[in-house]
Amino acid sequence: MGREFLEVFEQWADTYDETVVGNDIQYKEVFSKYEEILEGVANRSYGHVVEFGVGTGNLTKKLLAKGLKVTGIEPSQSMRKIAEDKLNGEALLLDGDFLQFPEQIIIDTFVSSYAFHHLTDDEKAEAIAKYGRLLSIGGKIVFADTLYETEEDYNNAIVEAKNNGFHNLAKDLETEYYTTIPFLKHILQKNGFSVTFTRFNDFVWVMEGVKQ
Repeated sequence: MGREFLEVFEQWADTYDETVVGNDIQYKEVFSKYEEILEGVANRSYGHVVEFGVGTGNLTKKLLAKGLKVTGIEPSQSMRKIAEDKLNGEALLLDGDFLQFPEQIIIDTFVSSYAFHHLTDDEKAEAIAKYGRLLSIGGKIVFADTLYETEEDYNNAIVEAKNNGFHNLAKDLETEYYTTIPFLKHILQKNGFSVTFTRFNDFVWVMEGVKQ
C-alpha cells in the first residue's frame, strides 16, 4: 500500500519543497509546471475532498484556497508535521494511505499528486474499486501522477534517464510502480467512471474520473 516507501519520505521531508521548485536537476522535468499541476487538480475538485499523500501540504493549500473542505491522509509523520505547520489547522490531517482512511464520511472528490505510483497495479485496482463504492454519482477521482501511454514509453523513459546520467531518477522509475493510461482507463471504466487524461509535462498527467 505504498508504505514500503515511507522511510524515503521521512528523510525527504525537510528538502521536499526545494525539490519541487526545480533545485534538483534530475527531477526538474518531473516537477515542471508544478504549481499549474496542483491548480489543475484543485480546479477539478469540489465539495468535501479527501487528499491522499498530503506531503508538505502544497496541494492542500490550493484546495483550501478554493473554499473546499479537506481531510488529508499522510502516512509520513515528518511530512504531516510540516503540512500541519504550513496549514495552521485549516485541514484535518490523519495517518493513513490510499486504502486505509475514514470511510464513515461523505466524500465528493478523492485527490492526490505525485503519489499513486506507490501502489502496485493490483492495489491501484483495489483502491479505485473502493472509491467507486464510496462516491455518489458525479463524485470524482482527480489524481496527478507520472503516467505512460504505453509500456514502451515507460521503458524508454528509464533508458533516457540513464543516458542523461540521472541515476536516481532511473532507480525511482525502476523501483516504484508506474503504470499506463490504458490500464487506469480500463479499471476506472470497469468501476463506473468516465475518465479523461490531461498532460502537463513529459512525466505528469492529471487523471479525472467522474462516477456515472
